[in-house]
Amino acid sequence: MGWPFIGETLEFLSPHRSNSIGTFLQQRCSRYGKVFKSHLFGSPAIVSCDNEFNMFILQNEGKLFQASYPKAMQGILGQYSLLIVSGEHHRKLRGIAVSFSAMSKSSPVFHSRIEKLAFSMFESWRGRREISFLEEMKKFTLSLMVKTVLSIDPEEPVAMRFLQDFRTYMKGFISLPLNVPGSAYAKAVKARARLSRTVKEIIKQREMTTTTPAPARTCSNDGNCGDGITTTSSGEENGDFLEVILSKHSSIRQMNDDEKVSSVLDIVLGGYETTSTLISLIVYFLHRSPAALLAFKEEHEAIRRNKGKGQPLGWEDYQKMDFTRNVTKEAVRCGNLVKFLHRKALQDVEFKGHLIPRGWKVLPVLAGPNLDPSLHHDHLQFNPWRWTEDKEIGKKTMGYGGGPRVCPGSDLAKVMVAFFLHHLVLTYRWKVKEDEYPIAYPYVEFRNGLQVEIEPVESHV
Repeated sequence: MGWPFIGETLEFLSPHRSNSIGTFLQQRCSRYGKVFKSHLFGSPAIVSCDNEFNMFILQNEGKLFQASYPKAMQGILGQYSLLIVSGEHHRKLRGIAVSFSAMSKSSPVFHSRIEKLAFSMFESWRGRREISFLEEMKKFTLSLMVKTVLSIDPEEPVAMRFLQDFRTYMKGFISLPLNVPGSAYAKAVKARARLSRTVKEIIKQREMTTTTPAPARTCSNDGNCGDGITTTSSGEENGDFLEVILSKHSSIRQMNDDEKVSSVLDIVLGGYETTSTLISLIVYFLHRSPAALLAFKEEHEAIRRNKGKGQPLGWEDYQKMDFTRNVTKEAVRCGNLVKFLHRKALQDVEFKGHLIPRGWKVLPVLAGPNLDPSLHHDHLQFNPWRWTEDKEIGKKTMGYGGGPRVCPGSDLAKVMVAFFLHHLVLTYRWKVKEDEYPIAYPYVEFRNGLQVEIEPVESHV
């Protein structure tokens, strides 16, 4: 059970290549099996790398198990975050996120935003031979989510402040939970408070514009627009997320301001962090698999040949991207965006002879089934074709969680990824530096930020 209080937490969180489960889990599974006990995050815990048991845990959310994240994370996320709340409260907030994702994924306005920001990013790469790809993707996805959620353009003063505060907020997730002045955690807590004030002010102004015409916006030459909060759009014509949570639907009308703020930050967080990492993982794995890259490029060249010059992508184009979706799913399986989840047992639970005492933490390790050699042929090989060859593979992987808490925005993220990569593969050739690889901290980063050499190809738009 390790050291007092900290147990084996440091070993469990020890960085390792994300396309492996790491030395700690390899040794424990080899010695004790795929389900074993430990002491993690200040509590006795059951750790599972077993696919069947993981599914059992996630499918019994709210019945036998419940989300239980460390208090330090709650201090950053807020009490109304989707990751924290449970029961009916979770169902209500999750339903709002799912509805927005379903509405946006096929929206021409959303598609246009992706392409516009992608072209802007490619233009900024003009004349550059090497880029820090993950950092570029974080800029892209954060700008896209702020525009999609709040109808704020990246160049607006409020957007610049929001982006800066959000990145400080994100650093708190990967810091020691020391709430002392100057620490990354303390800065993240303060950044979260500033983000909350900013979102509340935007909500207040949006509510005013629904009844009162917005006053003309006056900005000085240096870009100062007064308080810097006013946005370029009421959001109504753009169908942003704020419009959804300010609608008159009964379940949404009952939300308080703090719930609305948490919903906004949850959507931005989900679309920013995991999506930027996923795009980076795909670029990394495609570079290491020339056959997959060739098939990927051929699919997008075929789609582009059927489009008129300058014609934007649409939902019907996404539906043709079968191989792209397989590449995405295989990158999730190999790269393991989310290594594990936090749960606790609500009562004594018995499963296959294992007794999980009430109140113990339960950590389903999603990377376990994803990289299980008994479930996947050549389990460490990046092979997008396995998703058409193995009809049961969907039951043997856990890329986006499972059960009532499966990621509500995964379909929206897949569209973002596919549309961006469509233009990337037809605009640039890339070469990943040899010493690059993804690392689980447990969040996924790259050894050197994914340094990529780029070379433009002929224009396709």
